[in-house]
Amino acid sequence: MWMEYAAPVPENATSSALSQSARQLIDDTWQDAILPALSDYIRIPNKSPMFDAKWREHGHMDAAVALIAEWCKAHGPAQMTTEVLRLPGKTPLIFMEVPATGSAQTQETVILYGHLDKQPEMTGWDPELSPWTPVMRGDRLYGRGSADDGYAAFASVTAARALAADSLPHPRLVILIEAGEESGSPDLPDYIDHLADRIGSPSLVVCLDSGCGNYDQMWLTTSLRGMASMDLRVEILTEGVHSGDASGIVASTFRIARLLLSRLEDPATGTMVLPALFADIPGERRAQAQAVAAALGTAVYDKFPFVDGAHPVSEDLGELILNRTWRPTLSITGAGGLPALADAGNVLRPHTALKLSLRLPPTVAAAEALREVKACLTTDVPYGARVTLENVEGADGWSAPAMAPWLTEATTRASRAHFGADPMLMGEGGSIPFMAMLGDKFPQAQFVITGVLGPGSNAHGPNEFLHIPTGRRLTACVADILAACTRRG
Repeated sequence: MWMEYAAPVPENATSSALSQSARQLIDDTWQDAILPALSDYIRIPNKSPMFDAKWREHGHMDAAVALIAEWCKAHGPAQMTTEVLRLPGKTPLIFMEVPATGSAQTQETVILYGHLDKQPEMTGWDPELSPWTPVMRGDRLYGRGSADDGYAAFASVTAARALAADSLPHPRLVILIEAGEESGSPDLPDYIDHLADRIGSPSLVVCLDSGCGNYDQMWLTTSLRGMASMDLRVEILTEGVHSGDASGIVASTFRIARLLLSRLEDPATGTMVLPALFADIPGERRAQAQAVAAALGTAVYDKFPFVDGAHPVSEDLGELILNRTWRPTLSITGAGGLPALADAGNVLRPHTALKLSLRLPPTVAAAEALREVKACLTTDVPYGARVTLENVEGADGWSAPAMAPWLTEATTRASRAHFGADPMLMGEGGSIPFMAMLGDKFPQAQFVITGVLGPGSNAHGPNEFLHIPTGRRLTACVADILAACTRRG
């Protein structure tokens, strides 16, 4: 699968630029400093602003920023500078800079990106676990934000420190840790504009907020889906009425909502209906999906906690991968207007509200998709019901540029050296809005998008965990890739 980007890397290319002592430094830092700090970070309920409207008053975001910034100051290389920036009305941003080193005096800049805001608690945690209590089980650290994406700042700074320990030349490093990614990164464009002169034009972007198909090798993300979300509210009455009296005369708002949703999605198959939501799937992405299917087998879907007897929507593993990476999907992630079961009387309810979460193919413009979806849901509404759309948000997806030969070799060497296996290429079903923004702003940049969100890690859901060995190995891989920036021909 690497032939799509560059000549194959020689099979004997397994060496690391890091000395054994630098690799030991990474392992020791993880054990003695990162894991305790991550545990403290898990205890902070710093939910993203979308899920905590009073985040300023609550102070949890400031607490998380302070914890991470102080840790980075204490554990970064000597020449690293650390600042906490606060634009008016925006979530804070941690900005760190490590000057270039080595005789090459490279003028290049590498951005390393992560975020520190978290998803909400979610229900369903095991009895011994909870979102805000760190629990270590074997090689896993459980708790909200451990893998998504608390570890990223610690890993990025530790990679830089390992380079310094070995006096390895590297480009200028800019580490950006934002506090609004789980809300769609609404504040980040303002910070990027504010910091434009200080950031410059990066030649490489490293992001540690993505997934991995297993914990056996480095996984490189080739695409990310975009997203469109909104709250759909359907109203037919001004107040609830006796269901025996009104049913058969007044339409149920739940049924009206179902009719509207069927304009978006075939209820029998889950296939989206609007042509504007689809994109042509490149041949190389289809080939990558087949390669990943061959490598993972039924682990493509075994990682999900199906109830007994349930099964995925298809038996074609390659098509399942394309479904989650290059095809639009709809999920209903919340509901309003529905009383708890214990409180549900014989009442025809006045309204139904649903939170719609649409995932879009990487190359579909979110703004255009939103226009089409809005028109679809608000035109010719059945029975003249009132339909309103609130909290409408959109974010573009991203498809990686062709990987340069030097980066192909660097990532392959790093994965072989620290995982003992070649890296794999795979699209992801989630969204990282920052990547699309950077891809548009810096079209010549190369990208290494990777992460620790592997089987069972369950970001956004209950029982989220960080696979600690993968975190350590990725840290070493990042250090090797940064060192390779100054060695390429």
